[in-house]
Amino acid sequence: QVQLVESGGGLVQAGGSLRLSCAASGRTFSTYTMGWFRQAPGKEREFVAGISASGRTISYADSVKGRFTISRDNAKNTGNLQMNSLKPEDTAVYYCAAQRTGTIVIKSTNLYDYWGQGTQVTVSS
Repeated sequence: QVQLVESGGGLVQAGGSLRLSCAASGRTFSTYTMGWFRQAPGKEREFVAGISASGRTISYADSVKGRFTISRDNAKNTGNLQMNSLKPEDTAVYYCAAQRTGTIVIKSTNLYDYWGQGTQVTVSS
């Protein structure tokens, strides 16, 4: 069992930065792939970034490449999403998720096993 709690969301102006954190409980978090997803009002939840258990494999959605950076610290059971050059279209509820595979990054929401409650990110123009 893995429990995930996101933090770090808030209101920021376009061009600004935010750092989201995901605190995980459970000794097996270090073996899970971790993903960040987001869901804007009226839209489906979408993949943002993912990192394998070892950290060696990382993947980003095209819309955030070059602006967002995903990382994890398995010793601390935490994951982070550094978001720079934020745009109004980045406004959404952001979720972290964990997936048992561990070795690859999966982009499908349906294949993730555990989810956090989400944190709101609002980017004003």
